[in-house]
Amino acid sequence: MSTPSGLDLAHLLPPTTLTRLAQDWLAEDVTNFDPAGMCVGAGPQTATLLCKEPGSVLAGVPFFNAVFGVLGCQVDWLYPEGAELGPEQVTRVAVVHGPACNILQGERSALNCLARASGIATRGRQLASVARKAAWKGSVAGTRKTTPGFRVVEKYAMLVGGVATHRCDLSSLVMLKDNHVWACGGIAQAVQDVRRVCGFSSKIEVECRSEDEGREAARAGADIVMLDNFTPQTLHTVARTLKQDFPTVLIEASGGITPETLSAFFSPSVDIISLGCITQGCPVVDFSLKIQCPQRSHSGTARRENGIPCGTVDDHGITTVPSGPPTARRDFAF
Repeated sequence: MSTPSGLDLAHLLPPTTLTRLAQDWLAEDVTNFDPAGMCVGAGPQTATLLCKEPGSVLAGVPFFNAVFGVLGCQVDWLYPEGAELGPEQVTRVAVVHGPACNILQGERSALNCLARASGIATRGRQLASVARKAAWKGSVAGTRKTTPGFRVVEKYAMLVGGVATHRCDLSSLVMLKDNHVWACGGIAQAVQDVRRVCGFSSKIEVECRSEDEGREAARAGADIVMLDNFTPQTLHTVARTLKQDFPTVLIEASGGITPETLSAFFSPSVDIISLGCITQGCPVVDFSLKIQCPQRSHSGTARRENGIPCGTVDDHGITTVPSGPPTARRDFAF
């Protein structure tokens, strides 16, 4: 599925990684018996995925597919990943087909992925829009403040939302924070030591609390200087002077920046602005998965659930699901 950028981000995720994650999530939820699953049995069923928050950005499709793929279910998506859902109060997003017990076993794990990823993508899209409207040319980025065991989902969601992931783990970028510098004995020594082992293949970033520390880091060979917890006014002054003296060094602003204050940090001398709130405290999107209801009203019309047709059942017990948008497409889970 392609995002508005035209890139199919799902190809970033190896099938083996998706399968392993899905199996781990399901094992956490179903450790032994599933009495409720026994109750519903393995007869074929259809469930509709509903989004109840207009304007949300859909993200997390590969993880949703992986959960149901492991369970032998099939997912038909009515919207592509990265689409903005709504404006209806309730939007039909996808349809899941499979054994009843398997759909219900995968329901919560799949919804958790989609809700969390879509919330992050929605916030990311909003922040990227603020930067675009201000004509700022730098990168809005996330941080490593992610949920343990769920980082790949959250980093992926940032990309769907249109913001940068920053480093994905400790090996993808060398970041020397204050604790590293203090434990090592100084900025120059820390940069020298890590450069010896990471060579040309990794960039080095140093967290700095003053202009003097930023200059020391740049002179030592840092690729990125992070100006941490600066006020916007001080940031603009320090970033400008550092850029004048070290034009190839990237300048990052971080610390205490919120969606409300983001625009105050935009500057031609600032290349990156990172915000922990892209993941921390980010609202999730309200999705639900509803098994199609077989009951008909006395008038012969189908029942509705949350304002959405539940589907009708013919004399052969076959459920007819209401059709989706004209652009509906089918993606099979692996």
